[in-house]
Amino acid sequence: MRDLEKRLKKELQQNIKVKIMHSAMWSIPIHSVEAEFIAMKRTKMDVLMKMILITFQKAKIANTEELSELLLVEQLFIQDLIEIMLKTRLIEKNESIYKLTDRGFQQLENGVFEEEQEAESQNVLYSPSHEAFLKGVLKEAPEEQLDIYRYVKEDYLDEELSFENESIIHALQGNGLEKEEGDVQTVISEIVSTTDLFIEDVPCVEIILYNKEEDIIYARVWNTLLERWDEKLETQLNEKERLVWRKAYLD
Repeated sequence: MRDLEKRLKKELQQNIKVKIMHSAMWSIPIHSVEAEFIAMKRTKMDVLMKMILITFQKAKIANTEELSELLLVEQLFIQDLIEIMLKTRLIEKNESIYKLTDRGFQQLENGVFEEEQEAESQNVLYSPSHEAFLKGVLKEAPEEQLDIYRYVKEDYLDEELSFENESIIHALQGNGLEKEEGDVQTVISEIVSTTDLFIEDVPCVEIILYNKEEDIIYARVWNTLLERWDEKLETQLNEKERLVWRKAYLD
């Protein structure tokens, strides 16, 4: 961490208009949250599937043999598709007759087949200091024990977190879990559950700078999780402490 601090100071001092007034290192708590979700695979609807759905929509079909003769398609192909459509709830058998469900009508109209995938899970990282999920990789904690960021809630270790599904989906999207390959699109359709696994302290480097030409004092904060300057934390500090810094370092 000390090497990082030196490198950042050297970088900032390349601007001859600014002077470093103070520096410090501290950490912010990051929650590792396991999100269990269900993804949906969307593909352009197969021509034979469309034909079967339209036939079920317009005629009373009781078995695959009858459908095979009507469409002039081998019964084996028909049977495989019907099993898929029953599994994905596009059709149902009501009084021995195959019928479209509301889902079936909708997907036929859109021409897109949606297949629900098995539930899976992935960890996402939440920062109470940002009130947001952050994208990054947790690294091994430094040997040096750092103080917690001074604007973290005192009871942060006992805080119970709850999340809007949209924020979880957005975090998962940031991890590349939604993708499009050719005619196949994979999207997250449902958040099953979230579990707060553990809290990791992520180091940050705070550097207070004074620009004499513009007569402004301000903070830069390097977030080691993001591996960049953190505008959110900088704004918090600048709004809360700029007057304090001016009295402490300039008056």
